[in-house]
Amino acid sequence: MLTVEGVSLRYGELQVLDAVDLIVAEGELVTVLGPSGSGKSSLLRVISGLAPPDGGTVSWDGRDLRRVPVHERGFGLMFQDFALFPHRDVFDNVAFGLRMQRMDTRRISTRVAEVLELVGLGGMAKRTVTRLSGGEQQRVALARAIAPSPRLLMLDEPLGSLDRALRERLPLQLRDIVRTIGASAIYVTHDQEEALGIADRSIILRDGRVVAEGAPDRLWSQPPSEWVARFLGFRNVTPALVRGGRAATRWGSLPVSAALPEGECRLVLRPTAFVPDPGGAIRGIVSARLFRGDHVRLELSVEGAPPLDVEARWDPLPAPGDMLRLRIETDGIVLLPAAG
Repeated sequence: MLTVEGVSLRYGELQVLDAVDLIVAEGELVTVLGPSGSGKSSLLRVISGLAPPDGGTVSWDGRDLRRVPVHERGFGLMFQDFALFPHRDVFDNVAFGLRMQRMDTRRISTRVAEVLELVGLGGMAKRTVTRLSGGEQQRVALARAIAPSPRLLMLDEPLGSLDRALRERLPLQLRDIVRTIGASAIYVTHDQEEALGIADRSIILRDGRVVAEGAPDRLWSQPPSEWVARFLGFRNVTPALVRGGRAATRWGSLPVSAALPEGECRLVLRPTAFVPDPGGAIRGIVSARLFRGDHVRLELSVEGAPPLDVEARWDPLPAPGDMLRLRIETDGIVLLPAAG
């Protein structure tokens, strides 16, 4: 088990990590999510030993790794740019870590064949890496990272340089491969959907601090702060006054769950919770529409209030300029903690 306790890191005057705590259990896949500059990649550098922390400890199964060199930690690291050796073929790239371990030639050949088959590149050992597609290069980098059988696999924005189609297809395949090898894994990304879709648990960093941690479905259903809610993509955040089963908001008086406490608060209105209703409390004009395949995302201009983000799956789909009357389902209204 990996344990990170109170880790801090500075680059000159810049505080990159500030008292970060993280536990990754055996076989667990944890995603580290956050905007650019939040400290995600720096955290991996500290864990791997590439950047000694200014404070705190990194340990594995209770053993402090402070004096353990990078190559003896038993960790695998895959970079966003893959960092492949362009002058070597697929076999030599994947075999690199095994040769560093001084594994004998026969075992290297067997292991390389095993991991190439695992990542879907069987029979491609002699291909030149510069002639591979982006997705194939990504798989070579993954094969190289897992070939030495790491106890912890760290993936730093592994899909960041790939096109959208690959980014949508590969995360689940990556998760399945991690499950197959049985390693613990840390997966760094700035993509919310990618992070929450594959994780056993997620942490969110902001300015070098952990601001949220938990199971993906919990973070999504109950964001712990307004910043986290907005970072996860929820735009409909409003101050409100709850009285008698209704909330007075900038978008009108809305019915709320009886479980919501009365008084001043801040609410999130989920874009999926809006329903067409001739008697609905929300009235606005569609000012923009974005097609998303099985639904459209609408921007609804409401007089005297900020635009509303609405996900429409009804038929017929609204068009820009249409006047809409909507109601919101009470289970689509989320109370944010007071500290948010």
